[in-house]
Amino acid sequence: MPSLRELQLAFADALLADGRAVAAHIRPGRFAPERHLGVYRNNVHTTLTDALGDIHPVVRRLVGDEFFAHAAGRYLRAHPPASGNLHDFGDRFAAFLAGFAPAAGLVYLPEVARLEWAWHEAFHAPEAPPLRVETLARVAPADYPRLRFRLHPSARLVDSPYPVLRIWQANQPDYSGDAIVDLDEGGCRVLVIRRGFSVELRELSEPEFVLLASLADGRRLEEVIGAEVARVENIDPSSLLRRCVADEVVVDFSV
Repeated sequence: MPSLRELQLAFADALLADGRAVAAHIRPGRFAPERHLGVYRNNVHTTLTDALGDIHPVVRRLVGDEFFAHAAGRYLRAHPPASGNLHDFGDRFAAFLAGFAPAAGLVYLPEVARLEWAWHEAFHAPEAPPLRVETLARVAPADYPRLRFRLHPSARLVDSPYPVLRIWQANQPDYSGDAIVDLDEGGCRVLVIRRGFSVELRELSEPEFVLLASLADGRRLEEVIGAEVARVENIDPSSLLRRCVADEVVVDFSV
């Protein structure tokens, strides 16, 4: 006779795959054991598919409900949830779509999923107070090169070879502009950040993206200016940094 833990693990596995192993330990009632399992399995699949669709509404709209449900089912079997928190489910969906054969013709789809996951993470990220300029002013000039700036906890950076921001915008419920997006428009760089209870998606220039990506990597200011930002033409890192502080994208620092 298996232990309680073994039964619980077998039952959990049965909800995502074959339930024959655990069915032998379920007492028949109104229905046969396999049918009882089927009810639970259907509820789990429906709940997780809905959760994935709520996080990726644009992906679901682009491919349709039936295709999305099929993809979600395959994703669920490949990457079952590892947490009881539904907010954690879907972190590998973009990578999954990149290797999902039925979606091979939709080359932009994984990038849209990546943008939507960034939106989801930004919405649920913790809050942080803005950086007070007087606090920064107390740093000794000799320490400036060793400064490391931190972005707002909700800040996410998305660099895509496709116009994913335009695709995302064209598939919002209140969008009234041109719904046709030409993939030949090229890529885009996007800052995803929460403002209060709203998530903002802002297209960045290359200098802005390079600066923020370097700061997000935890590089010292001298490294940011000397190695990364300096390679971009027509960039004023000091001006960009001041703007990032004023916009509350940069919210903290350390020496």
